[in-house]
Amino acid sequence: MAGISAAEATARLEATPADDVDVDALCEGWYDVPDADRIVGITDVPGGCVITQPWGHAACTPGLCRRVSTDTVCYSMNSNPKGLFGHLARDGEVIAWEPVSAFMVPTDAPTEEILSAYLYRDRHPAYCCAGAGLRLTDARPITDPPGAWIRLPERDFWA
Repeated sequence: MAGISAAEATARLEATPADDVDVDALCEGWYDVPDADRIVGITDVPGGCVITQPWGHAACTPGLCRRVSTDTVCYSMNSNPKGLFGHLARDGEVIAWEPVSAFMVPTDAPTEEILSAYLYRDRHPAYCCAGAGLRLTDARPITDPPGAWIRLPERDFWA
């Protein structure tokens, strides 16, 4: 998300710190950990924040995207054996549910979108960050442990 901090995103999600979570257990077998689907990582980056979830898809749900995108933009991505997909939300509304791929850009797309597709070809997380208006200086917010682990409240984030 562009323009909001991890603290602001946490507040918008009504999430709480997940300091009691055994992250190693989650990474090894998240299906054995209660509430694993509600635990996400969040990291401040220049110009906004990044939410990650290495074992699930909660960070890519439309409800999460709507909540954090008020007055800003959120581009989410989920990568699994079925492929890549994501949401693009702006000002609290999901405006696109689409495959996350530089190859899916239509030929009549705006110049900036075509350029981004070319620059970030085969670099899907970078493509999403660019779509949200973030310019990460390195991959650590996505590849390394997050700044904090938070627990999402019990609610249907797919709605």
